Amino acid sequence: MDTLEKLGKYEIKRVLGRGAMGVVYEGWDPTIQRVVAIKTVPISDTDDEETREAIARFRREAQAAGRLTHPNIVSVFDYGETNELAYIVMEFVNGPSLKEVMGKNDRFALPDVVKIMQDVLAGLEHSHEQGVVHRDIKPANLMLTSTDRSRARIKISDFGIARIESSSMTQAGVMMGTPTYMSPEQFMGQTVDPRTDIYACGVLLYQMLTGERPFEGGLSAIMHKVLNTEPIPPSQLSVNVTPALDTVVKKAMAKRPAERFQSAHDFSEALVTAVRAPGAAATLDTLTAEEATLVARPDTVAAAAGAAEMDATMAMATLETLPPQPAAAPPASAPPSEATVIAPPPPPPSPAEPVSSGSSKVPLIAGAVIALLAVGGGGAFFMLRQNAPPAPSVSTSPAVVTPAPQAVTPAPQAVTPTPQPVAPPPQPPPTQQAQTPTAQAAQPSTTQPPPVQTAKPAEPAPPREVAAEKPPIVSPPPSQPAPPPGPDIAAIRERFAQIVAGQSCSLLNGAVSDRGTVTLTGIAGPGVRDDVRDALAGAAIPVLWRTSAAESVFCQPLDVLRPIAPAFASIEPRLALSLADERTALHDGQRIRPRIVMPNFPGYLRVDYVTHDGAVQHLYPQVADQGVVADKVKVFPAGERVALGDPSPGQPAWEVGPPYGTDMIIAIASSQPLFAKPRPGNVEKADAYLHDLAAAVRNFERAGGRLIGNAMLVDTLPK
Repeated sequence: MDTLEKLGKYEIKRVLGRGAMGVVYEGWDPTIQRVVAIKTVPISDTDDEETREAIARFRREAQAAGRLTHPNIVSVFDYGETNELAYIVMEFVNGPSLKEVMGKNDRFALPDVVKIMQDVLAGLEHSHEQGVVHRDIKPANLMLTSTDRSRARIKISDFGIARIESSSMTQAGVMMGTPTYMSPEQFMGQTVDPRTDIYACGVLLYQMLTGERPFEGGLSAIMHKVLNTEPIPPSQLSVNVTPALDTVVKKAMAKRPAERFQSAHDFSEALVTAVRAPGAAATLDTLTAEEATLVARPDTVAAAAGAAEMDATMAMATLETLPPQPAAAPPASAPPSEATVIAPPPPPPSPAEPVSSGSSKVPLIAGAVIALLAVGGGGAFFMLRQNAPPAPSVSTSPAVVTPAPQAVTPAPQAVTPTPQPVAPPPQPPPTQQAQTPTAQAAQPSTTQPPPVQTAKPAEPAPPREVAAEKPPIVSPPPSQPAPPPGPDIAAIRERFAQIVAGQSCSLLNGAVSDRGTVTLTGIAGPGVRDDVRDALAGAAIPVLWRTSAAESVFCQPLDVLRPIAPAFASIEPRLALSLADERTALHDGQRIRPRIVMPNFPGYLRVDYVTHDGAVQHLYPQVADQGVVADKVKVFPAGERVALGDPSPGQPAWEVGPPYGTDMIIAIASSQPLFAKPRPGNVEKADAYLHDLAAAVRNFERAGGRLIGNAMLVDTLPK
């Protein structure tokens, strides 16, 4: 099939991708002079029921997408059949799928998330208006028009299981969709409507906000959770997500269709409103996900799953009796960055203080200062001191005070002296004294001079007057509670170290922030996230997942490496592993160029490339084989940077080629060689090599040697 040169009038240029159903080609339309994408499925065995159903879905895709014309939907131009193939000619989209972008763990700005969702919802709004329900919205079916995300537009593709209004091609009782994104009514094989796509978009938004999908596990586990449980609010998984966004996600993913947004337009407007609310998230991370479209009857799936133990009738009854969903509320324990502090009201004035037009401002100002202190801390107090107007003076205005005809000696209790034609004796600072009730009582009359006093003029004000200024400003009111104790970081770190160490099919690490938020990094296999949640036993510890998702085929190498990987939250020793230019995905023909930084001890090095189809290519050290010059085994100094795969005489160029998928690179540094003799060749079967590697690691640990391991996933893609 790779030698295919023409389909109908269309010229075949190259293979764009392969799937379970068929092959997608880049083609050329000589009539209109444009590049097209041509999706094909084989039709040779038309007597097979599954083949006939696949062809029917393929024709339905052409029929559904062919009636839609919208900037956010991939256009379909033509449909045709040969003796061997059926094919759809469609718009060529020169960009990756959203799944590919999310799989790179790139950081998204919130405006990018909103733009993506708006594009998807705009395309669905048009599709629904034309009577077409997609039924399989997921990242793999959303294409970007460019690799530049700031200018890229989302286009919806793959209407293979779409439901066309008034069509008899789909039936109630048939379950279709991708389990992670399927609505309750899809799981039960009920007839769907546009609100099914709304649910899938809610799942997509959840995943983009938190970096993980709302429900994980096998088919039966996901089915049970979708029908019976609520996902963790996004704000509990990411400190950057606000309760307003929680509400949008909750409504989009409501169990009952009647409680969801009733149109894509309503969903889009609610999302924009939530983002404009105070405290909206600024950035987020996303992760890769395995997405396989499911087309099966519920009874078949239930029999295969076993644990589901429900047929379509029971599931329908479950949906009909679901209790009303309460309105979304903020999480019970909000992260510190989202906590709202309510300052207590200002204390009432003391009975001993006369309440007058001048003195009544003191407790009000003090209360305002305390409120600012509660919300903004010392910074608010500093700004208040810098920007507040000067304290009012009771004796400096010439319109109020009449100069005395003779010099006087001020009374010790006087706050501010009456202006005199001659310099008065030294006296206490007026700023402190003008704020006391005594000053108000001692204010001189405007019609007669105050009596002459014989007290010492320089006598300082009584201590009680100086102390009267400070308590309202810097001391909290007696009723203000003490701040709650912070999280026990050491206890959280110890708990997660135990959880991570016990997780099979994983290679996890991470850290705990000062606020008690746990960030997990590394590689997580199937079911690991659910296991971690179960291990937490309901503890209110926010967890941010920054992991790559691995398939079960990689559980064996992960289990070999986990005992020799750094402990959770540890700093050293560490074996750094990456690809040149910090890549995580490579296209056909690109070189595989690992970059390693040795740990804090000198040692030997092994680097292997494990493919998803069960083979191992030894990258270092290599043995002499088919023109390959054997690597000289040596000790690398501590901290040395090692570059592999660069062009060099006598060494092959490791390049990406089919079959494409997700592969793994593993690396081990050890104080002595792991194997007593060289391997039999540079390419081995994964099972045999990993079995020997696991035995070598166990023997090495028993002998007391130092070793450390690491791994990374690499996505390989066609050009």
